Amino acid sequence: MIEELLPGSVVTVEAHGDEAVGDAHLYPEEAAVVAQAVPKRRREFAAVRSCARRAMEKLGVPPQPLVPGERGAPRWPAGVAGSMTHCEGYCAAALVRATDLASLGIDAEPHQALPDGVLAAVSLPDERDRLRLLAHQHPHIHWERLLFSAKESVYKAWFPLTGLWLEFTEADIEVGVEPGERPGGRFHAELLVPGPVVGGRRIGSFEGRWTVRQGLVATAVTVPHG
Repeated sequence: MIEELLPGSVVTVEAHGDEAVGDAHLYPEEAAVVAQAVPKRRREFAAVRSCARRAMEKLGVPPQPLVPGERGAPRWPAGVAGSMTHCEGYCAAALVRATDLASLGIDAEPHQALPDGVLAAVSLPDERDRLRLLAHQHPHIHWERLLFSAKESVYKAWFPLTGLWLEFTEADIEVGVEPGERPGGRFHAELLVPGPVVGGRRIGSFEGRWTVRQGLVATAVTVPHG
């Protein structure tokens, strides 16, 4: 599911169902991070890192610990850019050589309505107007959840480039729908704060893709060097 949203230079590994919350191996320094967490959190933490290490192997990188750094972002091996996501019954990791992409972000969410009050907190008035139009045209999609996921992917791509927090309302996202057998399309995220410097120039927007499958909505953002 995630693989179809990303260019061929990116390797992905995903897990569904019990595999997504299974008891996977943790390095001691990883186990220390979740030593006080509830069992479900520890299992999810381990399962998504299992995906990431399998992706490392596919990329030709020796498997190694992935300890969270600032604001919980994983510390990837030198020369690698990556992103991880997990939700109920699903987890995935996407990795790429840093020479191929400047950054990337992935996110998966259950394809269901957001809790009451969340949309107003994470979106802009223009975004809500566009969502209402999309809901009228395609009522089978939970657009508010898709927008939330897209903002998560934008942040995950943003943070490794800046080391800064990005508020939900600091990126204006416009979602497009592409014809096809499965719901999917692209989205454009206009940054409302100064963007990162990539390849010697400051960029003002990110581009992403989305899909809805198997009861999930998934989004991905890639930031090229050029």
